[in-house]
Amino acid sequence: MISKTMRAILHTLSYGNIEVESSRRLVDIKKLDAMNIFLKKMDIQIFNGDYEIPLRIYFPTEEAMTNGVEKSHTFPVLLFFHGGGWVTESVDTYNRVCARMSQSTGHIVVSVEYRLAPEYRFPTALMDCYAAAKALYTNKLILNTDPRKITIMGDSAGGNLAAAVALMARDNGEFQVYRQILIYPALYNTYTAASPYASVQKNGTDYLLTAVKMQDYLNLYESCPEDRVNPYFAPLLAKDFSNMPETLILTAEFDPLRDEGEDYGKKLAEAGNYVEVHRIKDALHGFFALGIRFFHVQESFSYMNEFLKREV
Repeated sequence: MISKTMRAILHTLSYGNIEVESSRRLVDIKKLDAMNIFLKKMDIQIFNGDYEIPLRIYFPTEEAMTNGVEKSHTFPVLLFFHGGGWVTESVDTYNRVCARMSQSTGHIVVSVEYRLAPEYRFPTALMDCYAAAKALYTNKLILNTDPRKITIMGDSAGGNLAAAVALMARDNGEFQVYRQILIYPALYNTYTAASPYASVQKNGTDYLLTAVKMQDYLNLYESCPEDRVNPYFAPLLAKDFSNMPETLILTAEFDPLRDEGEDYGKKLAEAGNYVEVHRIKDALHGFFALGIRFFHVQESFSYMNEFLKREV
């Protein structure tokens, strides 16, 4: 349980609105990582129209680095979209997360440097992620892939993008997503008192990520008010949840986004899809970016690895 002292600290740190430039400078500190030079990684690009999207590929081993690009092999892949409220974070700031994820799952990880709001508003980030997914699933990247061995995933805003890519892929029919992992995903369109989710009111003030900040993120991400009712903006608003990928959803107990992630799992299951939902006890939003020794991260990887063992 969270102690009274820790609650007091969290309350003190959970303040204010989102100021874009200062928020970006703060998270950019994570780029100064001495371990970066030791990571097994490769940078490539793919196009979304005229825009060149940077991708970073992480390999769990030297053998995977060789086998992942040889035509005789089809190595399992995680296509990852980072969090940050569609406004902050980057492939660089998620270096450790993706390297750890590659090593802990034995998968190649492909991390997408999608364009950020407010300079690039909805649906730019989504279309960058969709273009990366289409290239991977249709074997247009340097990797040799079997679509059944690809899992799309993301945390927070990245979870929103992963869910939206899966919806769009089903609707467009250009490729099929067989499996997705959503880590405390942002899936709804409001974080005011109008939200139907109790976790927004209960966990929306004193646990680092606040409802006020989430509302700011949505305001920065949207292009116009009509975006709020678009299911690719807020996947919980989809009318049809059938024929979706097998899904693992991990939520955090003390997170304003907790209930919407769990409700999304319920809607997918009710539509006949295979779904696992696990709530990480005592966890806060953002825990997945903590060190591998952190208990909540270890628990998450135990669920992920069991899920990834399933045949699809």
